[in-house]
Amino acid sequence: MSNEALKEHAYDGIQEYDNPLPGWWTWMFVGTIVFSFFYAMYFHIGAPGRTIIDQYDTELAANTRLQFQEIGDLQPNESTLVAYMNKDNWLKVGAVVYKTNCVSCHGRVGEGKVGPNLTDDSYKNVRKIEDIARVINDGAGKGAMPAWSNRLHPNEVVLVSAYVASLRGQNADGKGPEGNVIPPWPELSDSAASGEANQETASEEGA
Repeated sequence: MSNEALKEHAYDGIQEYDNPLPGWWTWMFVGTIVFSFFYAMYFHIGAPGRTIIDQYDTELAANTRLQFQEIGDLQPNESTLVAYMNKDNWLKVGAVVYKTNCVSCHGRVGEGKVGPNLTDDSYKNVRKIEDIARVINDGAGKGAMPAWSNRLHPNEVVLVSAYVASLRGQNADGKGPEGNVIPPWPELSDSAASGEANQETASEEGA
């Protein structure tokens, strides 16, 4: 054995043999380190919505759209919005719609960025809960808030409106209050009673 193949140091009386790793293995290892940098930049440091969890949520929302036939065509009125604020399974769908389309302006938890904070009691363009859906559909602020009626399914508008309404009162750290403080959202029982009364009135008028 050539002495050049032996390293100068020894451990416990055993002299180490200089047997380097194969070149292909070394370069593969280096490649994984380089790849991990770009992977982290894209999935963990880049734009929101790229993590495995976010991708799962997006796929879940897409699958849920197939279930819209179960709830029919939702109307963006008070009783519907209040009702779906209290349905956790559908509220999660609204949360996914929000995370997919709204975080760049309103923040991941509604704390506000370019757009206003959605977690306090002050609102610029909303006076009643159904105004949330109107603003999402038609936009506001001369285009600062774009209209989403041509990009979202009507049921998605209702569900994301219910989710936005559910953020109220969380008071996340972010932008300060904008606009005016408005009355609390209606309670579920009051809204349901109002919806039933409206249905009865419509039935009587049609009779």
